[in-house]
Amino acid sequence: MSMIRWEPFSELMSLRQAMDRLFEDSFVTPSRAFGRLDLAMPVDMYQTENEVVVKTAVPGVNPEEVDITITGDTLCIKGEKKADEKVKRENYIYQEHRYGAFSRTVNLPGGLDTGKAEASFDNGILTLTIPKSEAVKPKQIKVKAIEGKKEAKK
Repeated sequence: MSMIRWEPFSELMSLRQAMDRLFEDSFVTPSRAFGRLDLAMPVDMYQTENEVVVKTAVPGVNPEEVDITITGDTLCIKGEKKADEKVKRENYIYQEHRYGAFSRTVNLPGGLDTGKAEASFDNGILTLTIPKSEAVKPKQIKVKAIEGKKEAKK
């Protein structure tokens, strides 16, 4: 049986790290303590050769009530999901759907032609298509062979 030497300072360091994390979770970034608030509106963003596509689910919201703005390279989607007024609060057994205002802000890649952006709404899925500007689209350059004199060294 081997003995392991006890190092009290290593445990104190982990206690300090735990306290730092507790402080950070509670005061610096409270969204971590209560769950990721931005995940209430998850966003998928991908790019193709010619455009960037942003998709998000906004069920129960009329397309006219969604506000989309692009300022520089920042996309902001805002709206409000209204509660059903027919059911009184005291009559609920469970109420897990979230109601009220929502917003999500994401950074877009550079080089997009935001003036030509288009939005569509299908079955609660908002799809925003932003074309890439010509300056950032990949260009293929063909290599040409130069016909010339061949010099032979002897």
